[in-house]
Amino acid sequence: MRSPAPVAFALALLVMSAGCGGARREGGVTTIRFWGMGREGEVVGELAKDFERANPDVKVVVQQIPWSAAHEKLLTGHVGRSTPDVSQLGNTWIAEFAALGAIAPLDSLVLGSRDVERADYFDGIWDTNVVDGVAWGVPWYVDTRVLFYRSDLLAAAGYDSMPGSWEAWRGALAALKKTMPAGTDAIFLPANEWTQPMIFGLQAGSPILADHDTRGAFSGPEFRRGFDFYISLFRDGFASPMGNQEMSNLYQEFSRGSFALYITGPWNLGEFRNRLPDSLQDAWATAPLPGPGGPEAGVSTAGGSSLVVYRTSKHPAAAWRFVEYLSRPDVQARFFHLTGSLPARRSAWQDSTLAGDPRARAFRTQLERVRSTPKVPEMEQIAIRLQEQAEAVIRGAKTNAQATEELDRDVARILEKRRWLVARAAAGGTAR
Repeated sequence: MRSPAPVAFALALLVMSAGCGGARREGGVTTIRFWGMGREGEVVGELAKDFERANPDVKVVVQQIPWSAAHEKLLTGHVGRSTPDVSQLGNTWIAEFAALGAIAPLDSLVLGSRDVERADYFDGIWDTNVVDGVAWGVPWYVDTRVLFYRSDLLAAAGYDSMPGSWEAWRGALAALKKTMPAGTDAIFLPANEWTQPMIFGLQAGSPILADHDTRGAFSGPEFRRGFDFYISLFRDGFASPMGNQEMSNLYQEFSRGSFALYITGPWNLGEFRNRLPDSLQDAWATAPLPGPGGPEAGVSTAGGSSLVVYRTSKHPAAAWRFVEYLSRPDVQARFFHLTGSLPARRSAWQDSTLAGDPRARAFRTQLERVRSTPKVPEMEQIAIRLQEQAEAVIRGAKTNAQATEELDRDVARILEKRRWLVARAAAGGTAR
């Protein structure tokens, strides 16, 4: 499944990078295009101005794209050979665009870079960019899930900190349920999200996919262990079978004490500060996820966005220089201050605001314990099927065994072409 000639392409980039000869026009300025998504795409223009001052031979044209339209626009750009020189790319899309041959391999450039230091990146986050042993992107900012909780309610239940193991965590949930008013929940677990059952499966050691990522592993003992634990939180009354659309206002209900715990991501650091009343600003906290055998097994998902260079770029050396600039720890720290997006490099976490924030500290700890979901282009389809099957169990329409068995059948159909490609490659044919 390896994209053709990654080494040759990288060597060509290195040749063009030498002395920046491939990036500079005689007596002129090279223009590169950058596509950014959402809020990040809005503010990256400020960083581009600083880059241009330090690199007067390069001009960066930034185009902001809504996340809702980004995937389709990138695919359309690839088909029409109108992709930008460099862009932000959700790291769950890396495998797809690598398989399409849309983006360039970066291993040799990373090895030769003084600004992109592989050892400074969180291992699980870097791994999201590696497909078939080749790095196709450089992590830009990161996303993972931790626990947000009402520390005052947890204290009233007899706990001064969040337990680190499944067993002890269940004990805390049971204590919360006893001390909280009737009609409230110890934890809000949206029934229409795939992230939580995926996390518990990963924590239990499931590979998620089996047979070289050509079949589902949802009926396997590892995933079933995590899935059974997840479903038990509903069966035992710690969580109600509610979807996000059934929660009128998450922040109001959290303030009212309708639930005490919530698994969510870094964007809610700012939202909780802005939306919770002043009286509760000292009554909420964050914690890394507990694991089946203790905190070391409390892994979470590895999300975020990466920086990629496109094969169709006419100025790949200049594009790589911009990637290097955005990857610098000081620039990542500034990007955090502009957006709230967490940096992908450990050294950038030495920024005083991040280092001094006890609620951000849970994310810093969790980022050392993240795992990527399988890096196949079909992963988003698989995640949707997982969400559908999990919700059916939560609402009592299926048993755990029925859901996981049906999920494996669904995934087998989704990955049918991939099995054919892998079989053909193993027989000596080409996988593309």
